[in-house]
Amino acid sequence: MADKKQVPLRLSEKLYADIAAWADDDFRSVNGQIEYLLTECVKRRKKQSADRDEQKPLN
Repeated sequence: MADKKQVPLRLSEKLYADIAAWADDDFRSVNGQIEYLLTECVKRRKKQSADRDEQKPLN
């Protein structure tokens, strides 16, 4: 497994509770859920960026 970077993260109690409940529903740890969500967001952003690049007119 690749080395992982440790990052301190501050969350409101409400957000933490919501993520913890979601993680429980998905059978993940809170840390695993946060990593999953961030990974999915980065994938989506890269895809949107690629789609925008394809739509730009060539000069």
